[in-house]
Amino acid sequence: MNLTKVLSFVFFLVALGLGYLLWKGVDDVVEEEKRIALIESAIIEKLQMLRDAQLAYEASNRKYADNWDSLKNFIQEGQIWLIERSETTKLLDYGKEETTVTFDTLGSVAVIDSLFNERKYPDFDLERLAVVPGSGGKMFEFFADKIERNSYEINVFEIRDPAPINPERRLNNNEKALKVGSRTDASTEGNWR
Repeated sequence: MNLTKVLSFVFFLVALGLGYLLWKGVDDVVEEEKRIALIESAIIEKLQMLRDAQLAYEASNRKYADNWDSLKNFIQEGQIWLIERSETTKLLDYGKEETTVTFDTLGSVAVIDSLFNERKYPDFDLERLAVVPGSGGKMFEFFADKIERNSYEINVFEIRDPAPINPERRLNNNEKALKVGSRTDASTEGNWR
């Protein structure tokens, strides 16, 4: 074998090695992005479930739950009342109308059966609802309070991921962490929209 063939063979092996390293680097980044997207979609689903529970809690208690234990107890033992609203309109003289509204309580259903039934969430586990997926057991942060807007007190809540897995969400002290609700506005939307 002459020197040209040996060098060609060595360069070919080096090119294969560099090609593999380049492919592996790109593949690792793509797989990490897929993993982050999968975990974030699980976090968003839990935040939506917690928001539904908070809205039901507020409808029953006229305030939001400020901790997981209160919300968990409400989910386990709370009731949602089924109310029927009916209106009757009566035509009066000269074209005026009189509307009578009546409310009738038909019964109640357990919160856990209404919001988290098996048909909607087949793998629902109340004990794991407040645990952030992919965090190693960390719990969501809960906040609830009243704020004043235009001389009215408004209930607000925020449920937040304390340790985002996405490096972009960790910037500026977790400023863009996935959350639902707001500490300063009467919003029940999530920041992932």
